[in-house]
Amino acid sequence: MKQSDRPQFGIERLFVLALVVFISLAFALLIEPFFGAIMWGVVVAVLFQPVYKKISGWLFPRINLAAFLTLILVILLVIVPAILLGMALMEEATSAYASIQSGEIDFGGALSAIENSLPAWAQNQLAAFGYGDPATIRPQIEEAIGSSLEFLIAQAFNVGQGAFRFLLALGVMLYLTFFLLRDGRTLAAQIENVVPLSESKSRIFIDKFFVVIIATIKGSFVVALLQGTIGGLIFWALDIRGALLWAVSMAILSLIPAIGTGFIWVPVAIYLLVTGSIWQGVVLILAGIFIISMVDNLVRPILVGRETRMPDYVVLISTLGGLQLFGFNGIVIGPLLAALFIAVWRIFAEMNKAERERIAAIRRANDKLAP
Repeated sequence: MKQSDRPQFGIERLFVLALVVFISLAFALLIEPFFGAIMWGVVVAVLFQPVYKKISGWLFPRINLAAFLTLILVILLVIVPAILLGMALMEEATSAYASIQSGEIDFGGALSAIENSLPAWAQNQLAAFGYGDPATIRPQIEEAIGSSLEFLIAQAFNVGQGAFRFLLALGVMLYLTFFLLRDGRTLAAQIENVVPLSESKSRIFIDKFFVVIIATIKGSFVVALLQGTIGGLIFWALDIRGALLWAVSMAILSLIPAIGTGFIWVPVAIYLLVTGSIWQGVVLILAGIFIISMVDNLVRPILVGRETRMPDYVVLISTLGGLQLFGFNGIVIGPLLAALFIAVWRIFAEMNKAERERIAAIRRANDKLAP
């Protein structure tokens, strides 16, 4: 190679690198409206990859039919139940909101009972903070609960008004899922070849990506499903109104590890106790402590912490941070970023260790050669 060719190669490489960065950023902006659909398409494809492998093994070499049948299972097992549950939830939220507005649900009576059951020093302390009169607290509680229910109802209307956008995003997700099921291994191999790392280190990133998605979905959604279902059945057995609404609320709040469902069953249990439903309140407290909460404490570390090798506090912080930054999509993005953060630092530490060992070996060899 001529001397004059070397600078030209360096400039050409820098130009191509800059072009790759620029085009990649432009492409990211282009697909940003469908970010959620694309992310969940990847998640669904990863989760249903074992099902696709089983079906494709039966139908080989008809991989298109195998991917299509897997997609039908996704629709029947995930999409349809989610839509039906959302419709039922909106109906129950509307009914609960109407009951609060009509005064059928009496928060004032419950607050008065709570205040009367407190010792004198506690009542005096509440009075000092301006909460001595339950009538002043009732509007605030009703407004907070009413606002939450209004938000749910508004979201339902927004989905209805934006039905075309919703169906378009759903179509993009399912369309992408089909090709990721069929060509996922090929795409993963291409990504592995593009990453400028050794095969072992790039494999760490790829494996970590898939493991975190599977473990997070299993940990978060399986725990949410279990806690919501168990909590809803307990509420239904105790004849507590709006069991489905409470079940879905517990399922959503269970995404906050350890304490999430307590935001639902603890206030409801207190409400039952102070309004005279003693045995229902006691049963709900015992069930909340020894059944609902134990599901989280036992199942989540098994499904999330061990498979991703992340401590529980990292799972908690990354999940909360992901929810705050990315909304519902943060359930997956938060733990994924945390796991990749740990993987990057592990690779960096291994590279530094290898470099120190190499330098030490050179020094030992030089010392042996020295007179």
